[in-house]
Amino acid sequence: MRKYSGVVSRSVRASRRGVAAGLVAVIAAAGAIAGGEAGTADAARNFYVPPSKYDATPGSVIRSQHSDLLLQIPGVKGQWPGTATRIMYTSTLQNGKPTAVTGTVVEPTAKWTGKGERPTVVVGPGTVGQGDQCAGSKMMNFPLTVDVTKPSIGVNYTAPEMYLMVLNGVRVVITDYVGMGTPGVHTYVNRLESGHAMLDAARAGLKVAKASKDAPVAFSGYSQGGGAAASAAELAGTYASDLNVKATYAGAPPADLSKVITKIDGTFIAGAIGYAINGLDARYPALHAILKKETNAQGKRAMRDAATQCIGDSGLTYGFARTNQWTRTGESLASVIRRYPEVQKMIDAQRIGALKPNAPVLLSTGVNDDVIPTEQVVTLYQDWHKHGADVKLTRDYTPPIFPGLVVNHAVPMLAKLLPATSFLLSEFNR
Repeated sequence: MRKYSGVVSRSVRASRRGVAAGLVAVIAAAGAIAGGEAGTADAARNFYVPPSKYDATPGSVIRSQHSDLLLQIPGVKGQWPGTATRIMYTSTLQNGKPTAVTGTVVEPTAKWTGKGERPTVVVGPGTVGQGDQCAGSKMMNFPLTVDVTKPSIGVNYTAPEMYLMVLNGVRVVITDYVGMGTPGVHTYVNRLESGHAMLDAARAGLKVAKASKDAPVAFSGYSQGGGAAASAAELAGTYASDLNVKATYAGAPPADLSKVITKIDGTFIAGAIGYAINGLDARYPALHAILKKETNAQGKRAMRDAATQCIGDSGLTYGFARTNQWTRTGESLASVIRRYPEVQKMIDAQRIGALKPNAPVLLSTGVNDDVIPTEQVVTLYQDWHKHGADVKLTRDYTPPIFPGLVVNHAVPMLAKLLPATSFLLSEFNR
Protein backbone atom coordinates (compact mmCIF):
# COMPACT_ATOMS: atom_id res chain seq x y z
CA MET A 1 0.00 0.00 0.00
CA ARG A 2 2.92 2.37 0.64
CA LYS A 3 3.79 2.05 -3.02
CA TYR A 4 0.56 3.82 -3.90
CA SER A 5 0.32 6.42 -1.12
CA GLY A 6 1.98 9.12 -3.25
CA VAL A 7 -0.09 8.25 -6.28
CA VAL A 8 -3.30 8.52 -4.31
CA SER A 9 -2.20 11.86 -2.85
CA ARG A 10 -1.49 13.26 -6.31
CA SER A 11 -4.86 11.93 -7.40
CA VAL A 12 -6.60 13.75 -4.55
CA ARG A 13 -4.89 17.06 -5.42
CA ALA A 14 -5.84 16.66 -9.07
CA SER A 15 -9.36 15.63 -8.07
CA ARG A 16 -9.75 18.75 -5.92
CA ARG A 17 -8.67 20.90 -8.87
CA GLY A 18 -11.19 19.11 -11.04
CA VAL A 19 -13.98 19.56 -8.48
CA ALA A 20 -13.21 23.26 -8.13
CA ALA A 21 -13.24 23.71 -11.90
CA GLY A 22 -16.47 21.77 -12.09
CA LEU A 23 -18.13 24.02 -9.53
CA VAL A 24 -17.14 27.07 -11.55
CA ALA A 25 -18.66 25.47 -14.63
CA VAL A 26 -21.85 24.64 -12.71
CA ILE A 27 -22.24 28.22 -11.50
CA ALA A 28 -21.52 29.66 -14.93
CA ALA A 29 -23.94 27.38 -16.74
CA ALA A 30 -26.69 26.87 -14.17
CA GLY A 31 -28.97 29.45 -15.70
CA ALA A 32 -28.54 28.01 -19.17
CA ILE A 33 -29.47 24.39 -18.44
CA ALA A 34 -32.86 23.30 -19.70
CA GLY A 35 -33.27 19.60 -20.12
CA GLY A 36 -29.57 18.62 -20.13
CA GLU A 37 -29.12 15.39 -22.03
CA ALA A 38 -32.82 15.37 -22.77
CA GLY A 39 -32.26 18.30 -25.09
CA THR A 40 -29.64 16.58 -27.29
CA ALA A 41 -30.17 15.14 -30.75
CA ASP A 42 -32.62 12.33 -31.45
CA ALA A 43 -29.71 9.95 -32.05
CA ALA A 44 -28.52 10.38 -28.47
CA ARG A 45 -32.02 9.85 -27.06
CA ASN A 46 -32.60 6.78 -29.21
CA PHE A 47 -29.41 5.25 -27.86
CA TYR A 48 -31.39 4.10 -24.82
CA VAL A 49 -34.01 2.20 -26.84
CA PRO A 50 -32.75 -1.37 -27.37
CA PRO A 51 -32.97 -2.91 -30.83
CA SER A 52 -35.67 -5.54 -31.36
CA LYS A 53 -32.97 -8.23 -31.55
CA TYR A 54 -29.56 -8.37 -29.91
CA ASP A 55 -27.01 -10.90 -28.66
CA ALA A 56 -28.49 -12.37 -25.48
CA THR A 57 -25.11 -13.49 -24.15
CA PRO A 58 -24.51 -11.70 -20.82
CA GLY A 59 -21.94 -8.93 -21.19
CA SER A 60 -22.35 -8.53 -24.95
CA VAL A 61 -21.96 -4.99 -26.28
CA ILE A 62 -25.15 -4.05 -28.11
CA ARG A 63 -24.04 -0.57 -29.15
CA SER A 64 -21.62 2.16 -28.16
CA GLN A 65 -20.88 5.83 -28.82
CA HIS A 66 -18.41 8.46 -27.70
CA SER A 67 -19.37 10.39 -24.55
CA ASP A 68 -17.66 13.58 -23.40
CA LEU A 69 -16.57 14.06 -19.79
CA LEU A 70 -16.81 17.23 -17.74
CA LEU A 71 -14.78 20.16 -19.17
CA GLN A 72 -13.70 18.20 -22.25
CA ILE A 73 -13.98 19.73 -25.72
CA PRO A 74 -16.97 17.99 -27.34
CA GLY A 75 -16.10 15.25 -29.81
CA VAL A 76 -12.33 15.31 -29.23
CA LYS A 77 -10.89 11.99 -28.12
CA GLY A 78 -7.78 11.40 -26.04
CA GLN A 79 -8.37 14.30 -23.63
CA TRP A 80 -7.56 14.22 -19.92
CA PRO A 81 -8.52 12.33 -17.84
CA GLY A 82 -9.69 9.72 -20.34
CA THR A 83 -11.88 8.73 -23.26
CA ALA A 84 -15.46 7.90 -22.29
CA THR A 85 -17.70 5.56 -24.26
CA ARG A 86 -21.41 5.23 -23.60
CA ILE A 87 -22.45 1.59 -23.95
CA MET A 88 -25.52 -0.59 -24.06
CA TYR A 89 -24.85 -4.17 -23.01
CA THR A 90 -26.72 -7.38 -22.26
CA SER A 91 -27.50 -8.46 -18.72
CA THR A 92 -29.94 -10.85 -17.05
CA LEU A 93 -33.19 -10.28 -15.15
CA GLN A 94 -33.96 -12.24 -12.00
CA ASN A 95 -36.12 -14.62 -14.05
CA GLY A 96 -33.17 -15.42 -16.32
CA LYS A 97 -34.34 -13.43 -19.34
CA PRO A 98 -31.90 -11.11 -21.14
CA THR A 99 -32.21 -7.35 -20.86
CA ALA A 100 -30.38 -4.31 -22.18
CA VAL A 101 -28.53 -2.08 -19.70
CA THR A 102 -26.59 1.12 -20.35
CA GLY A 103 -23.46 2.56 -18.78
CA THR A 104 -20.14 4.27 -19.44
CA VAL A 105 -16.59 3.02 -19.95
CA VAL A 106 -13.73 5.44 -19.22
CA GLU A 107 -10.32 4.57 -20.63
CA PRO A 108 -7.68 6.62 -18.75
CA THR A 109 -5.04 8.76 -20.40
CA ALA A 110 -2.80 7.93 -17.41
CA LYS A 111 -0.70 4.80 -17.72
CA TRP A 112 -1.19 1.88 -15.38
CA THR A 113 2.13 1.52 -13.56
CA GLY A 114 1.12 -1.33 -11.31
CA LYS A 115 1.34 -5.08 -11.70
CA GLY A 116 0.21 -6.73 -14.91
CA GLU A 117 -2.44 -5.53 -17.33
CA ARG A 118 -4.49 -2.39 -16.77
CA PRO A 119 -7.25 -3.28 -14.28
CA THR A 120 -10.92 -2.35 -14.41
CA VAL A 121 -13.12 -1.10 -11.58
CA VAL A 122 -16.89 -1.30 -12.06
CA VAL A 123 -18.61 1.44 -10.09
CA GLY A 124 -22.18 1.11 -8.87
CA PRO A 125 -23.70 4.58 -8.41
CA GLY A 126 -25.44 5.54 -5.21
CA THR A 127 -29.12 6.40 -5.19
CA VAL A 128 -29.87 8.86 -8.00
CA GLY A 129 -33.57 8.14 -8.47
CA GLN A 130 -35.88 5.95 -10.55
CA GLY A 131 -36.70 8.13 -13.56
CA ASP A 132 -34.94 7.49 -16.85
CA GLN A 133 -33.57 11.04 -16.85
CA CYS A 134 -31.49 10.17 -13.75
CA ALA A 135 -29.18 7.71 -15.56
CA GLY A 136 -25.56 8.60 -14.90
CA SER A 137 -24.50 7.94 -18.51
CA LYS A 138 -26.68 10.90 -19.51
CA MET A 139 -24.72 13.21 -17.22
CA MET A 140 -21.06 12.41 -17.83
CA ASN A 141 -20.37 15.71 -19.58
CA PHE A 142 -22.18 17.76 -16.96
CA PRO A 143 -23.06 16.37 -13.51
CA LEU A 144 -26.37 18.22 -13.26
CA THR A 145 -29.43 18.29 -15.50
CA VAL A 146 -32.61 20.26 -15.11
CA ASP A 147 -35.71 19.22 -17.02
CA VAL A 148 -38.18 22.08 -16.71
CA THR A 149 -40.96 20.06 -18.39
CA LYS A 150 -41.28 17.53 -15.55
CA PRO A 151 -39.76 19.39 -13.57
CA SER A 152 -36.76 17.32 -12.45
CA ILE A 153 -33.20 17.80 -11.22
CA GLY A 154 -30.72 15.00 -11.92
CA VAL A 155 -27.30 14.71 -10.25
CA ASN A 156 -24.39 12.40 -11.11
CA TYR A 157 -22.06 12.19 -8.11
CA THR A 158 -19.82 9.30 -9.16
CA ALA A 159 -17.09 11.72 -10.31
CA PRO A 160 -14.83 11.62 -7.19
CA GLU A 161 -14.56 7.85 -7.23
CA MET A 162 -14.16 7.74 -11.01
CA TYR A 163 -11.45 10.42 -11.09
CA LEU A 164 -9.42 8.77 -8.34
CA MET A 165 -9.35 5.55 -10.31
CA VAL A 166 -8.60 6.94 -13.77
CA LEU A 167 -5.87 9.20 -12.40
CA ASN A 168 -4.21 6.01 -11.18
CA GLY A 169 -4.48 4.45 -14.62
CA VAL A 170 -7.45 2.22 -13.75
CA ARG A 171 -10.19 1.73 -16.31
CA VAL A 172 -13.64 2.57 -14.93
CA VAL A 173 -17.01 1.19 -15.97
CA ILE A 174 -20.14 2.77 -14.49
CA THR A 175 -23.46 0.96 -14.84
CA ASP A 176 -26.84 2.68 -15.02
CA TYR A 177 -28.50 -0.48 -13.63
CA VAL A 178 -31.52 -2.31 -15.04
CA GLY A 179 -34.34 -0.01 -16.18
CA MET A 180 -32.48 3.26 -15.61
CA GLY A 181 -32.60 5.12 -18.93
CA THR A 182 -33.74 2.01 -20.78
CA PRO A 183 -37.41 0.93 -21.03
CA GLY A 184 -39.05 -0.57 -17.96
CA VAL A 185 -38.92 0.13 -14.24
CA HIS A 186 -35.56 0.60 -12.55
CA THR A 187 -35.46 -2.33 -10.12
CA TYR A 188 -33.90 -0.39 -7.27
CA VAL A 189 -31.81 -2.56 -4.86
CA ASN A 190 -32.88 -5.78 -6.55
CA ARG A 191 -30.12 -8.15 -5.40
CA LEU A 192 -29.84 -10.31 -8.51
CA GLU A 193 -30.39 -7.63 -11.13
CA SER A 194 -28.02 -5.10 -9.58
CA GLY A 195 -25.32 -7.75 -9.16
CA HIS A 196 -25.81 -8.99 -12.71
CA ALA A 197 -25.64 -5.43 -14.08
CA MET A 198 -22.28 -4.91 -12.34
CA LEU A 199 -20.79 -8.23 -13.48
CA ASP A 200 -21.96 -7.81 -17.06
CA ALA A 201 -20.68 -4.24 -17.09
CA ALA A 202 -17.24 -5.68 -16.35
CA ARG A 203 -17.54 -8.11 -19.26
CA ALA A 204 -18.75 -5.39 -21.61
CA GLY A 205 -16.08 -2.93 -20.46
CA LEU A 206 -13.31 -5.43 -21.20
CA LYS A 207 -14.74 -5.97 -24.69
CA VAL A 208 -14.94 -2.23 -25.42
CA ALA A 209 -11.35 -1.78 -24.24
CA LYS A 210 -10.19 -4.85 -26.20
CA ALA A 211 -8.63 -6.06 -22.97
CA SER A 212 -7.81 -9.65 -22.12
CA LYS A 213 -10.70 -11.75 -20.83
CA ASP A 214 -8.69 -12.46 -17.68
CA ALA A 215 -7.71 -8.83 -17.06
CA PRO A 216 -8.10 -7.93 -13.36
CA VAL A 217 -11.49 -6.60 -12.26
CA ALA A 218 -12.86 -5.09 -9.06
CA PHE A 219 -16.20 -3.68 -7.91
CA SER A 220 -16.89 -0.57 -5.91
CA GLY A 221 -19.87 1.39 -4.68
CA TYR A 222 -21.51 3.17 -1.78
CA SER A 223 -25.11 3.00 -0.53
CA GLN A 224 -27.17 1.59 -3.43
CA GLY A 225 -23.83 1.14 -5.19
CA GLY A 226 -22.45 -0.63 -2.13
CA GLY A 227 -25.30 -3.09 -2.30
CA ALA A 228 -24.73 -3.64 -6.01
CA ALA A 229 -20.99 -4.16 -5.43
CA ALA A 230 -21.68 -6.57 -2.55
CA SER A 231 -24.15 -8.51 -4.68
CA ALA A 232 -21.63 -8.70 -7.53
CA ALA A 233 -18.99 -9.94 -5.09
CA GLU A 234 -21.06 -12.89 -3.93
CA LEU A 235 -22.56 -13.73 -7.35
CA ALA A 236 -19.27 -13.59 -9.25
CA GLY A 237 -18.28 -17.18 -8.53
CA THR A 238 -21.45 -18.63 -10.05
CA TYR A 239 -22.76 -16.04 -12.51
CA ALA A 240 -19.45 -14.74 -13.86
CA SER A 241 -16.71 -17.27 -13.10
CA ASP A 242 -14.94 -16.10 -16.28
CA LEU A 243 -14.04 -12.77 -14.64
CA ASN A 244 -10.73 -12.37 -12.82
CA VAL A 245 -12.15 -10.63 -9.76
CA LYS A 246 -9.50 -9.21 -7.45
CA ALA A 247 -11.48 -7.25 -4.85
CA THR A 248 -14.65 -5.41 -3.90
CA TYR A 249 -15.32 -2.30 -1.87
CA ALA A 250 -18.91 -2.06 -0.58
CA GLY A 251 -19.67 1.05 1.44
CA ALA A 252 -22.87 1.21 3.50
CA PRO A 253 -24.58 -1.58 1.54
CA PRO A 254 -28.35 -2.00 2.03
CA ALA A 255 -27.92 -5.71 2.65
CA ASP A 256 -31.22 -6.20 4.52
CA LEU A 257 -33.99 -4.24 2.81
CA SER A 258 -36.52 -4.75 5.60
CA LYS A 259 -34.28 -2.90 8.06
CA VAL A 260 -33.38 -0.19 5.54
CA ILE A 261 -37.04 0.59 4.78
CA THR A 262 -37.70 1.11 8.50
CA LYS A 263 -34.60 3.28 8.91
CA ILE A 264 -35.24 5.73 6.05
CA ASP A 265 -38.93 6.19 6.85
CA GLY A 266 -39.33 9.83 7.87
CA THR A 267 -35.92 10.97 6.56
CA PHE A 268 -35.09 13.32 3.71
CA ILE A 269 -34.89 10.36 1.31
CA ALA A 270 -38.12 8.67 2.43
CA GLY A 271 -39.19 8.79 -1.22
CA ALA A 272 -36.59 6.09 -1.96
CA ILE A 273 -38.96 3.64 -0.29
CA GLY A 274 -41.14 4.25 -3.33
CA TYR A 275 -38.24 3.23 -5.58
CA ALA A 276 -37.87 -0.06 -3.70
CA ILE A 277 -41.61 -0.83 -3.71
CA ASN A 278 -41.92 0.00 -7.42
CA GLY A 279 -38.97 -2.27 -8.20
CA LEU A 280 -40.53 -5.14 -6.28
CA ASP A 281 -43.91 -4.53 -7.88
CA ALA A 282 -42.30 -4.81 -11.33
CA ARG A 283 -40.93 -8.29 -10.57
CA TYR A 284 -43.57 -9.80 -8.27
CA PRO A 285 -47.09 -9.64 -9.79
CA ALA A 286 -48.66 -10.79 -6.51
CA LEU A 287 -47.58 -7.56 -4.87
CA HIS A 288 -49.74 -5.38 -7.10
CA ALA A 289 -53.08 -6.39 -5.57
CA ILE A 290 -51.70 -5.98 -2.05
CA LEU A 291 -50.46 -2.47 -2.79
CA LYS A 292 -53.78 -1.55 -4.36
CA LYS A 293 -55.58 -2.74 -1.22
CA GLU A 294 -53.24 -1.36 1.44
CA THR A 295 -52.22 2.06 0.08
CA ASN A 296 -54.44 5.10 0.15
CA ALA A 297 -54.68 7.79 -2.55
CA GLN A 298 -51.63 9.60 -1.16
CA GLY A 299 -49.60 6.39 -1.12
CA LYS A 300 -50.58 5.49 -4.67
CA ARG A 301 -49.58 8.98 -5.81
CA ALA A 302 -46.23 8.69 -4.00
CA MET A 303 -45.47 5.42 -5.81
CA ARG A 304 -46.37 6.92 -9.19
CA ASP A 305 -44.30 10.02 -8.53
CA ALA A 306 -41.28 8.05 -7.35
CA ALA A 307 -41.18 6.06 -10.60
CA THR A 308 -40.33 9.20 -12.60
CA GLN A 309 -38.27 11.15 -10.06
CA CYS A 310 -34.60 11.72 -9.33
CA ILE A 311 -33.52 11.70 -5.69
CA GLY A 312 -33.56 15.50 -5.46
CA ASP A 313 -37.13 15.57 -6.72
CA SER A 314 -38.16 12.92 -4.20
CA GLY A 315 -36.46 14.83 -1.39
CA LEU A 316 -38.27 18.04 -2.22
CA THR A 317 -41.60 16.27 -2.67
CA TYR A 318 -41.55 13.56 0.00
CA GLY A 319 -38.67 14.52 2.26
CA PHE A 320 -39.38 13.56 5.90
CA ALA A 321 -42.68 11.93 4.93
CA ARG A 322 -43.90 9.02 7.04
CA THR A 323 -45.19 5.98 5.22
CA ASN A 324 -48.09 5.67 7.67
CA GLN A 325 -49.49 8.60 5.69
CA TRP A 326 -49.52 6.36 2.60
CA THR A 327 -51.47 3.38 3.95
CA ARG A 328 -55.17 2.73 4.34
CA THR A 329 -54.80 1.64 7.98
CA GLY A 330 -52.33 4.29 9.11
CA GLU A 331 -49.62 1.67 9.65
CA SER A 332 -46.10 2.13 8.31
CA LEU A 333 -45.27 0.23 5.13
CA ALA A 334 -42.86 -1.87 7.19
CA SER A 335 -45.75 -2.93 9.43
CA VAL A 336 -47.91 -3.74 6.44
CA ILE A 337 -45.13 -5.89 5.00
CA ARG A 338 -44.91 -7.86 8.22
CA ARG A 339 -48.60 -8.76 7.92
CA TYR A 340 -48.02 -10.42 4.55
CA PRO A 341 -45.59 -13.37 4.65
CA GLU A 342 -45.52 -13.47 0.85
CA VAL A 343 -44.33 -9.84 0.74
CA GLN A 344 -41.77 -10.47 3.46
CA LYS A 345 -40.48 -13.34 1.32
CA MET A 346 -40.00 -10.91 -1.59
CA ILE A 347 -38.05 -8.59 0.68
CA ASP A 348 -35.98 -11.44 2.09
CA ALA A 349 -35.01 -12.50 -1.44
CA GLN A 350 -33.05 -9.24 -1.69
CA ARG A 351 -30.95 -10.11 1.36
CA ILE A 352 -27.20 -10.11 0.66
CA GLY A 353 -24.89 -12.44 2.56
CA ALA A 354 -25.96 -15.99 1.74
CA LEU A 355 -23.11 -16.62 -0.72
CA LYS A 356 -19.35 -16.44 -0.34
CA PRO A 357 -17.48 -13.72 -2.31
CA ASN A 358 -14.67 -15.19 -4.41
CA ALA A 359 -12.22 -12.33 -3.70
CA PRO A 360 -11.31 -10.01 -0.80
CA VAL A 361 -13.97 -7.51 0.28
CA LEU A 362 -13.75 -4.28 2.25
CA LEU A 363 -16.99 -3.20 3.91
CA SER A 364 -17.57 0.18 5.53
CA THR A 365 -20.29 1.60 7.73
CA GLY A 366 -20.98 4.74 9.68
CA VAL A 367 -21.92 3.83 13.24
CA ASN A 368 -24.37 6.77 13.22
CA ASP A 369 -25.53 6.40 9.61
CA ASP A 370 -29.02 7.86 9.57
CA VAL A 371 -30.38 5.94 6.56
CA ILE A 372 -28.42 2.66 6.17
CA PRO A 373 -28.44 0.84 9.54
CA THR A 374 -24.95 -0.04 10.69
CA GLU A 375 -26.22 -3.23 12.37
CA GLN A 376 -27.22 -4.84 9.08
CA VAL A 377 -23.79 -4.04 7.58
CA VAL A 378 -22.20 -5.76 10.59
CA THR A 379 -24.51 -8.74 10.02
CA LEU A 380 -23.38 -8.93 6.39
CA TYR A 381 -19.76 -8.95 7.58
CA GLN A 382 -20.55 -11.74 10.04
CA ASP A 383 -22.45 -13.77 7.43
CA TRP A 384 -19.60 -13.60 4.95
CA HIS A 385 -17.07 -14.33 7.67
CA LYS A 386 -18.98 -17.50 8.56
CA HIS A 387 -18.76 -18.55 4.91
CA GLY A 388 -14.98 -18.21 5.11
CA ALA A 389 -14.74 -15.09 2.96
CA ASP A 390 -11.76 -12.73 3.09
CA VAL A 391 -13.70 -9.73 4.39
CA LYS A 392 -12.78 -6.69 6.47
CA LEU A 393 -15.06 -4.13 8.10
CA THR A 394 -14.13 -0.51 8.73
CA ARG A 395 -16.25 1.95 10.71
CA ASP A 396 -16.73 5.72 10.64
CA TYR A 397 -17.43 7.34 14.01
CA THR A 398 -18.77 10.73 12.93
CA PRO A 399 -21.19 11.86 15.68
CA PRO A 400 -24.86 12.45 14.81
CA ILE A 401 -25.36 15.61 12.72
CA PHE A 402 -28.96 16.64 11.98
CA PRO A 403 -30.31 13.05 11.93
CA GLY A 404 -32.54 12.36 8.95
CA LEU A 405 -30.83 14.88 6.68
CA VAL A 406 -28.51 12.11 5.40
CA VAL A 407 -25.39 13.98 6.61
CA ASN A 408 -24.26 10.94 8.59
CA HIS A 409 -24.60 8.86 5.45
CA ALA A 410 -22.72 11.27 3.18
CA VAL A 411 -19.78 12.08 5.47
CA PRO A 412 -18.59 8.44 5.79
CA MET A 413 -18.85 8.09 2.00
CA LEU A 414 -16.28 10.88 1.58
CA ALA A 415 -14.16 9.77 4.52
CA LYS A 416 -13.76 6.23 3.18
CA LEU A 417 -13.05 7.21 -0.42
CA LEU A 418 -9.25 7.25 -0.09
CA PRO A 419 -8.97 4.09 2.07
CA ALA A 420 -11.22 2.27 -0.39
CA THR A 421 -9.09 3.39 -3.33
CA SER A 422 -5.91 2.28 -1.58
CA PHE A 423 -7.48 -1.10 -0.79
CA LEU A 424 -8.44 -1.76 -4.42
CA LEU A 425 -5.07 -0.61 -5.77
CA SER A 426 -3.26 -2.83 -3.26
CA GLU A 427 -5.33 -5.88 -4.23
CA PHE A 428 -4.59 -5.28 -7.91
CA ASN A 429 -0.88 -5.53 -7.08
CA ARG A 430 -0.88 -8.73 -5.05
